[in-house]
Amino acid sequence: MKFVCSTASLSEAIMNVSLAVSPKSTMAALEGILITARDGCLRLAGYDLSLSITTQLEAKVIQEGEVVIPAKLFSEIVRKIEGETVEVSCDQRFLVEIQGGVSHFTILGMSSFEFPELPAVGDGTPAALPQNKLRSMIDQTLFAVATSDIKPAHTGCLFLLEGEDMTVVAVDGFRLALRREKVTPGTDMRFIVPGKSLSELLKLLEDDDKTIDLSVSKKHILFSLGDTTVTSRLLEGDFLDYNAAIPKDSTTDVTVSVRGLMNSIERTSLLISDRLKSPLRVLFDDGVIKMSCSTTMGKAYDECPCETAGAQVEMGFNNRYLMDALKNTDCDMVRLRISGPLSPMRVVPLDGDSFLFLVLPMKLKSE
Repeated sequence: MKFVCSTASLSEAIMNVSLAVSPKSTMAALEGILITARDGCLRLAGYDLSLSITTQLEAKVIQEGEVVIPAKLFSEIVRKIEGETVEVSCDQRFLVEIQGGVSHFTILGMSSFEFPELPAVGDGTPAALPQNKLRSMIDQTLFAVATSDIKPAHTGCLFLLEGEDMTVVAVDGFRLALRREKVTPGTDMRFIVPGKSLSELLKLLEDDDKTIDLSVSKKHILFSLGDTTVTSRLLEGDFLDYNAAIPKDSTTDVTVSVRGLMNSIERTSLLISDRLKSPLRVLFDDGVIKMSCSTTMGKAYDECPCETAGAQVEMGFNNRYLMDALKNTDCDMVRLRISGPLSPMRVVPLDGDSFLFLVLPMKLKSE
């Protein structure tokens, strides 16, 4: 195998597929990138047995072939080469030569036969939406994905396509995040994508209205972004009936500035740490939110102006969970809908239903 291509293009391609490369594996090939040079094109692939990313770029292919090259070393070499073009060749012993500018490296590669077969979606069900919409939906729900695999389905985000509505839901047992967008109507679908896969996909999505194509099969989903494709396995199992978990009415409605409330939470939480845990005591009073906490370090109090409608209510919250919900609203003002001191609090936009964050309260000890 032998090819010549742009150093910058190759470096970017390596960086993209490396998102799916296993950092440490009992299979050495999974720590590498599969390079295929054929038909005047270079194809790179990374695969960790759960997520695969492939991309292709133009290259002058002098001799066709394929080889697996250690990803981390290959990335560092190409990134530091100063020449505008790089030449890569591989002999029958899988010795890989990399030349660019005055630099020359010889490293040991592996046979492509050691690389596992990439997953195929086949005739999957298609869907399409703008990249910025998908990026926003993933970004605003990923924080609520479960990190424990007690319920494997909750380590991913549930995607629901119903008519022209696309809904993404994440839940971890303490909070729930929901995002909804209008999309081009297609086939109704329901599937769960692992949080790790979505986290890596997020790094490839652009903040524009370029279309991303989806293809969903029984066990895999494929995302197509121009010359790059991301294929992930889907999660199986029962996902929480999130509609049943969301309170239908409220006894107290609070309208508040997101930044103002976050600042108050940050100040009150200065005495709270992983070592000094304490619930944040929040009193929703008439026209003001009063916050306090008490740890062995001392006591803290702060307040934030708001508009209140309904009964006064006092609740306890995990300060980090409350902050995560507010951080991901992506707006200036929100409405807090409360059904009682022990009922989950809903964080919703002033208008519409584009997002809903549910934060479970903590029991407070009487003072």
